[in-house]
Amino acid sequence: MPGNVAGLLLAAGSGSRLGQPKALVMLAGQTLAARGIALLRAGGTDPVVVVTGAAQLADPPDGVVCVHNPDWPSGMGSSLAAGLAAVPPGCAAAVVALADQPLVGPESVRRLIAAHEAGAAVAVACYDGQPRNPVLISREHFGEVVALAAGDVGARPFLRAHPDLVTSVECADTGRPDDIDSLADLARVQELLAR
Repeated sequence: MPGNVAGLLLAAGSGSRLGQPKALVMLAGQTLAARGIALLRAGGTDPVVVVTGAAQLADPPDGVVCVHNPDWPSGMGSSLAAGLAAVPPGCAAAVVALADQPLVGPESVRRLIAAHEAGAAVAVACYDGQPRNPVLISREHFGEVVALAAGDVGARPFLRAHPDLVTSVECADTGRPDDIDSLADLARVQELLAR
């Protein structure tokens, strides 16, 4: 399928249980936003679009498009809509990743892109059979994804409405989808990285 695949990093949350915006949380010497950008770039997406909200990125790397979502308190749905709207017209699809899942590996992104190149309209990374993130969405479905995204659910309503479109891509050997929502989560992820 022609056209680049964009990376879309959702990094707008305030991190209320962490005491600072998630994009700025430090992990192994990098912010969660920087780790997410590196994940998407290493996985082969170009360009990378980052949706910010509670905090701006002070010095985004070259080639990274930052989009501020003024409605970020309403949840992930509005950030997904803002990010998909910012994907350049030449991109055939976008891989959506979350800043608070720093153990996801770039190979998962590569596998989603490969599934898209093989004809998948929507591809979801699964871990031991459980669908999680990242998720690849072809451009022709952006409108309906946005129409169904509300509150803090992102693309899930679209995925549930169209199981026939979804290609599951096993990624348990490429990383882990652990979320960082609390200081305890952060400590656990730091421990996993130190192993």
